[in-house]
Amino acid sequence: MRKIGFLIFGIIFGFALSRVGASDYNLIYRMFTGENLKLAWVIITAIITAAIGMRILAMTGNKGFRGEKITVKKKALNKFTIFGGIIFGTGWAISGACPGTVLAQIGEGKILGIFTMLGLIAGTYVYALIAQKIRT
Repeated sequence: MRKIGFLIFGIIFGFALSRVGASDYNLIYRMFTGENLKLAWVIITAIITAAIGMRILAMTGNKGFRGEKITVKKKALNKFTIFGGIIFGTGWAISGACPGTVLAQIGEGKILGIFTMLGLIAGTYVYALIAQKIRT
């Protein structure tokens, strides 16, 4: 039953991404060029909403999915974090999709989404191959 709930949530989330234009290459392009910041405001609103929601869940003593205490930890800023952010942003700007929106693009039948998904899979595979070397 839980898997069906996740599937339904995913469908609703994908629909919402599609409706706000998060899967529209032209809108993403205009966001990165500063011509139209609608999508940037959607992202900022989502971040603020999630931050407030996480804080409320933690303060009220709720538990996480596996029963653990809800905490938000800062990620260390280092050269790999910056390099990864640059790669992520560049890929997003070129392909017009991030890991969440690529599935919405595929659901809309956009061929670009398939190539972006293949790139995500290849990038994840390459990272897995070199991750141990990076950490040492």
